Amino acid sequence: MKADLEFKYHTQANKNHESFKKETLLEYLGRFKKIIESESVGFFRLSEDTTQLKAAKKMFEKFKHKKHFVQVGIGGSALGPQALIDALKSDKKVKFSFMDNTDSEYIADLLDEVNPQEALFYIVSKSGGTAETVANFSIARNFLKKNGIKEEGLKDHFVFCTDPNSGHLRELARKEGFACLEVPSNIGGRFSVLSNVGLLPALFAGISIDDLYAGANDIKESLLTEDVEENILLQSAAHIADLYRTAQPAVNQTVFMPYSSRLKTLSHWFVQLWGESLGKIRSIDSANVGLTPIPAYGATDQHSQMQLFMEGPSDKILMILEIKNRKTDFELDSSLGMEPAQKLSPYTLNQLLEAQINGTLQALKAQKKHVIHMSISENNARNMGAMALFFESLTALMGEYLDIDPFNQPGVELGKKYAYEYLKNLS
Repeated sequence: MKADLEFKYHTQANKNHESFKKETLLEYLGRFKKIIESESVGFFRLSEDTTQLKAAKKMFEKFKHKKHFVQVGIGGSALGPQALIDALKSDKKVKFSFMDNTDSEYIADLLDEVNPQEALFYIVSKSGGTAETVANFSIARNFLKKNGIKEEGLKDHFVFCTDPNSGHLRELARKEGFACLEVPSNIGGRFSVLSNVGLLPALFAGISIDDLYAGANDIKESLLTEDVEENILLQSAAHIADLYRTAQPAVNQTVFMPYSSRLKTLSHWFVQLWGESLGKIRSIDSANVGLTPIPAYGATDQHSQMQLFMEGPSDKILMILEIKNRKTDFELDSSLGMEPAQKLSPYTLNQLLEAQINGTLQALKAQKKHVIHMSISENNARNMGAMALFFESLTALMGEYLDIDPFNQPGVELGKKYAYEYLKNLS
């Protein structure tokens, strides 16, 4: 079954505006094609090559006996894989942990749960020198040695994922014989979920990585079609851009709200992809631009953020994701004498969630809020691959609308510079 991402647009965007004219949309489609055809940008073509799939499968065969998979990375080197695992994990025998912060208390608690003999640490850094990752690599290495793993045995507990040619991790792998996978040179960390960064942990989680790639390939026709009314990429970008440019108040916040606990982490992956890519100082006029991402998930956030989304300022566009079919359900019929329980008794839990989604959509439309209603038939690897490529593509195209480079992160680099200066002053 093919990936089946569908969209309905309920916004106050002006469909008669320049943004929605066919020639304008085709111009932006041409810009997008130019981006993905560039040798320096590889995320879109990644799923057309089986090189990463084969490498990840080969590495998995070598280490598949490990029962605790620890991802050591930060940002895109952790959020993408965690989103895949939280959404799709089927192998309950393998435990997953993420050393994705430099919080000593968190790291201590995490390591307390690790059996050194059963653990595989996956050290992910494209540059090979990310401070947080190197720090946690050092801690993991010391932890293993403290627990009886000899120097020569460390190779049985570490896999690196880094640049194919250069960097400190690549150099260490060559020198000391550590197993190593590649992050293609033309794929940045936040666009790397469908590379080895996400593929190896996905295999340990029992996820079909072939289906992830198939889903990404399924959706490409919908992203590249010149039938602009049917192009979900062009229509989504045009709605967001028009509201950002012309709406009063300007729409400069983007909420991603899947109605699924298993997709909660996917919303955090979206936040990193969107925020780090689109929040920039624009070079042509030094303006601070961006679309602030907000993570949410239903139905939980109907009882927290939704009040703000519903009656607060109309400066947000909500992307609400619905899963049409779920693998399990629960009857709500019970012997409870409470009136609320009696009202629910004819229905199932899935019917209640469906009612909550539709009630929220109707209320948002009644309040004239801006909504993109997304839906998939079910939560599976094929649809996850399609969604990953859609959001990566939308991010790249929004860079064109904002006149910024979505593939750099100068603000992050500035923070790193000051952090290292602070450390030098400590010594």
